[in-house]
Amino acid sequence: MSSNATEIEHHALVQRSDDTGVATLTLNRPAQYNALSEAMLGALQAELDKLAADKQIRVVVLAGAGKAFCAGHDLKEMRQHADKAYHQALFQQCSAVMLSMLRLPQPIIARVHGMATAAGCQLVATCDLAIASTAARFAVSGINVGLFCSTPAVALTRNLQRKQAMAMLMTGDFIDAEAACSKGLVNQVVAPEELDAAVQGLAGKILAKSGAAVATGKAMFYRQLELGISDAYDYTAEVMAGNMMQADAGEGIDAFIAKRRPVWRHE
Repeated sequence: MSSNATEIEHHALVQRSDDTGVATLTLNRPAQYNALSEAMLGALQAELDKLAADKQIRVVVLAGAGKAFCAGHDLKEMRQHADKAYHQALFQQCSAVMLSMLRLPQPIIARVHGMATAAGCQLVATCDLAIASTAARFAVSGINVGLFCSTPAVALTRNLQRKQAMAMLMTGDFIDAEAACSKGLVNQVVAPEELDAAVQGLAGKILAKSGAAVATGKAMFYRQLELGISDAYDYTAEVMAGNMMQADAGEGIDAFIAKRRPVWRHE
């Protein structure tokens, strides 16, 4: 396939729209409930790679077209391949996308309007923040077809308490948006007609902060989670010292003392 054809396919599968510092990536396989085919994962990875280098974008929103947010991996595509090497490559590809989301300098907000299952639930758990419609439902339902959701479990167990995560993984049962919020999978639940305003409101709050501080904070957050307590304090003390050397930190503190609004440089 030519590079031009690949770009056209990627654009069709993941649509990007930008608006004043916010990039929205929309999974666009509505007839397949936005199932994560190889091509869809490739398209999402390509967009994340572009965003990582885009200094104009400060917040990313991940959304889904059609009735569902994302139904997980494309099971029909998976069943067309019997060899283990194919499936190892597929799950490594998916894991690379999830790691790219965590490593992206910009925070990602999941806009969950409908069903998010298996790797779709993993996407929500991997996003830094998530707002769900009351119509949304969540499950890690691989167990229902004999396939334990092992890779989704990585993100799920870093959002939920152990027994709550295990109950979802072992039963495959759906939970509603309110339950997802109470368990820590999403930050907020709103009526469907209020979803866009809630996502925009959260994005706006982040846009009002120093871009340099936000990027520093996101990188710090995930790294310190994997450290022991003593190493975490050593690491975060170094991060804060470096943060203090940034122009935005000086401007922010000076503005606070002078009782004026800061003018961020986002550097």
